[in-house]
Amino acid sequence: MSTLLTQISWSNHLAIMSKAKTAEKRHFYITLCIKESYSARELDRQINSGYYERYMLSKEKLLPEPIKGLKENPFLDSYVIEFLDLPKNFKESYLRKGLIQNMKEFILEVGKDFTFIDEEYRVQVGGEDFRIDLLFFHRGLKCLAAFELKIGKFKPEYISKMDFYLEALDCQKKENKNPSVGMIPCASKDDEVVEHAMSRNLSPMMVAEYKLQLPDKAVLQKKLQELINMPLIKE
Repeated sequence: MSTLLTQISWSNHLAIMSKAKTAEKRHFYITLCIKESYSARELDRQINSGYYERYMLSKEKLLPEPIKGLKENPFLDSYVIEFLDLPKNFKESYLRKGLIQNMKEFILEVGKDFTFIDEEYRVQVGGEDFRIDLLFFHRGLKCLAAFELKIGKFKPEYISKMDFYLEALDCQKKENKNPSVGMIPCASKDDEVVEHAMSRNLSPMMVAEYKLQLPDKAVLQKKLQELINMPLIKE
């Protein structure tokens, strides 16, 4: 731990020591600070968004076999995009444009290994054009990552559409790249429905919820406690 502390700023060190109440959480944020090169503002945002709890809850989710084979899960089960200023009844195009306009904040949320490539990325199959909402390249996994945004609750048919996109990307990819991965962020999801929808799917993809405001960390801590029988630490 002492060696790690020398690799972060004094202000970040103080923030972690004062806001993270367990040794595990402190080690997590210190390691994350080093990996992502967080500024003091960025670190404060991650702590306030319950990034540790959301990451740990994501780790406990049953991952599809193809993603397990990648040795690193590049996705969270829950994303927080509180930086968007969207109207009450917004369309998917508003969500996409909002993320484009706030890409720096979105990269902070998904991780700096994601490099943005394009919005409405065109893939051609059988002479027809299809558009992927957001396309990234993940430097750690050395593969393309497709994001298909949904403003409502998850539906099983979203899986087949993402599977189609990933196959199209892999057919046109350059050599020496790993299979493309997909993420379907939805406003809400039923985990049992997601599990059934993906049970026979062989493509590396995940489904996640997104929240438009900072979560209640007490609720996240309770969920984590219930999942892994961890003692609850009040902050």
